[in-house]
Amino acid sequence: MTGRITDRFAELRAAGRAGLVTFLTAGDPGMAVFERILAELPAAGADLIEIGMPFSDPMADGPAIQAAGLRALHAGTKLADIIAAVGRFRIRDRTTPIVLMGYYNPVFRYGGERFCRDAAYAGVDGLILVDLPPEEAPEFLPFVKTYRLDLIRLTAPTSDDRRLPTVLADASGFVYHVAIAGITGTRSAAAGDVERAVARIRRHTDLPVAVGFGIRTPAQAASIARFADAAVVGTALVETVAAHPGGRGLVKALRAQVASLADGVRTARLAAGVPA
Repeated sequence: MTGRITDRFAELRAAGRAGLVTFLTAGDPGMAVFERILAELPAAGADLIEIGMPFSDPMADGPAIQAAGLRALHAGTKLADIIAAVGRFRIRDRTTPIVLMGYYNPVFRYGGERFCRDAAYAGVDGLILVDLPPEEAPEFLPFVKTYRLDLIRLTAPTSDDRRLPTVLADASGFVYHVAIAGITGTRSAAAGDVERAVARIRRHTDLPVAVGFGIRTPAQAASIARFADAAVVGTALVETVAAHPGGRGLVKALRAQVASLADGVRTARLAAGVPA
């Protein structure tokens, strides 16, 4: 499958660098402010954008992202609102890949085929459904393929060589490696451990490998960008949203934060002397 995600990673390879993937929860601190933030992310340095779909029982998320989801739900955010926001983003930006990340329950309630159709028509490129393992995905996969969405699979430190072929069998777009065994935003993994895990994943797939969970600073993002295809930053950005109640000064603060992270990612291999 080809599309915006595949094209973006090809561009990154040609440029000899890794990418920056940013995560923010849709509707936090409100949909109008969220859409203003979304519009700013590519110019600030985000190469791909993950949008969190708020859910009341986010089992993989740490306190910061859980709180963001609750703020968004209390503001009345619904899946239809998120899809519509992506559609408005696409009027201005035709190239930056958008991935919706969340849990299967809201998608199931929305209707699997309807969700994939509406998301694809709005300009969504990929899906990460945290709690949909390969064994439970067959009823949903036909809709993903019909509407040419990438289904991005998660791997973990516990994903061994026996498990990886099953996890990656229907993956497309890229692989999201969760660097720690646990919830988001609580701790960081040693770069050496993550590098060995990425090397193991590459033995089973040609897809790009992005690494997330526990990456908060430009230095941490740079350390991952030296060997992975992308670094994912979420909790640190969500905490910035929480630190600006009502959204005052938020867009400016996030623009600066993303620009700093992007600079770390873009110069990582050059600084480390890693060949492009």
